[in-house]
Amino acid sequence: MHASIVTDLGFGDAGKGTMVDYLARQTSQAVIVRFNGGAQAAHNVHTACGKHHTFSQFGSGMLVPGTRTFLSHYVLFDPFALRNEADALSKLVPGDPLSRVIVDGGALTVTPFQKAANRVRESLRGAGRHGSVGMGIGETMADMLTFPELAVYAHDLRDLPLLFQKLKRQQELKQAEFGERLAVVSESGVLPEEVRLLSDPNAPRYIAETMVELSRRFTLGSMSILKRLSYEHPLIFEGAQGILIDEWHGFHPYTTWSTSTNKNANALLRDLGYLGPVNRYGVVRAYSTRHGPGPFPSEDQGLTMALPDTHNVFGRWQGGFRVGWLDLPLTRYALAVSEGTDTILLTHLDRWAQLGEKKVVTAYAVEASALSTRERAAIVEMKVARPVAGKVYIGSFRPKETLEDLTYQEMLGDILGKSEPVFEYTELSGEAYADFVGTRLGLPVGVTSYGRTAAEKRERLSLLQAA
Repeated sequence: MHASIVTDLGFGDAGKGTMVDYLARQTSQAVIVRFNGGAQAAHNVHTACGKHHTFSQFGSGMLVPGTRTFLSHYVLFDPFALRNEADALSKLVPGDPLSRVIVDGGALTVTPFQKAANRVRESLRGAGRHGSVGMGIGETMADMLTFPELAVYAHDLRDLPLLFQKLKRQQELKQAEFGERLAVVSESGVLPEEVRLLSDPNAPRYIAETMVELSRRFTLGSMSILKRLSYEHPLIFEGAQGILIDEWHGFHPYTTWSTSTNKNANALLRDLGYLGPVNRYGVVRAYSTRHGPGPFPSEDQGLTMALPDTHNVFGRWQGGFRVGWLDLPLTRYALAVSEGTDTILLTHLDRWAQLGEKKVVTAYAVEASALSTRERAAIVEMKVARPVAGKVYIGSFRPKETLEDLTYQEMLGDILGKSEPVFEYTELSGEAYADFVGTRLGLPVGVTSYGRTAAEKRERLSLLQAA
């Protein structure tokens, strides 16, 4: 059979969902494998007949009959969010959508206590918020590292006594950690449900019983099931978020607790012993976007006003949606750390065509004297047509040697902070612009998108020949 991997080469929201839907429609009975992130994902899919769904944990090809979703052990599983999503999806597809879901028993599970604690913690940060979406992702990961014996996994949802004990202890730990601060939040009236959940002694029992009941609606499985499916079904590995906010390669601390490169998908394929053809797609918007705080050098307030996004509005936890120009240096960096991308999928060309003045970031300029020796070594320098004496021009960044070195990621953000984008103006639109982007990134553009539906995609390369 055939496997595809879809990742986002930006800060997220490039259109992974619509491309996964497109790929699922080019084949039959695909299995959509989620390989990172969790319920914070929001992949919007529209159909030509007017259907729309925001996919979070279900694979974004589930509007196509016969597709299934496999939540791998790299996913942070939220059973309550999955139930809510299933309720919405059931209005668009026949039967119970959960009957088409397989959850790996080793998937780390987000609990309501962790979600509530995440929101309380982010509220207490005030102006120093990290840009959380309030879904408990970071809280769950931190708890797993600090209290591994209390981590809840999908297979625990079939063991009520064990699940109850873990949840009870989680609640106690959160109460002890927040202490008097929880009372302060309670008095403010800002998060009444979260405070009630963390304070109610009956909550652990009720939540445990509900989670066990929910687990009976989907299949609890393992990699052996996915291996059997791979013999007869195409696999589409769907990433969440963007590589530029990857936990190890993003600009720390404005990152996610998730590996958003191809790394996890590549590992799953190796674990399967998969020997078939694989396409690794990187999704790029015709322009750049970022939802929430953090470095975004190409941001343009005028562009933000001109290109509002229906599905990305101001969020209580995530903050505002920002728009900028396509950033070729950062996209090259994303490619360098992606662990294998061979084809570009270029989206939102219809909106790009609506713009009058168009430009892209081709490099960054920074004073050479402002760079330390270590910073200079992290830069991939490039030549420009009209260089200014004393300035260094950045075409990309070098991947670090030590994965866990977050000081390196902070340093990259510092470099961006003292650099200025170098723009190139263009009148190109449509397929000519796609050629321009592909040439500058050194990869073919396999599919171009001119709208929300699969019918508005143009296939430039055979899906089996692009690799």
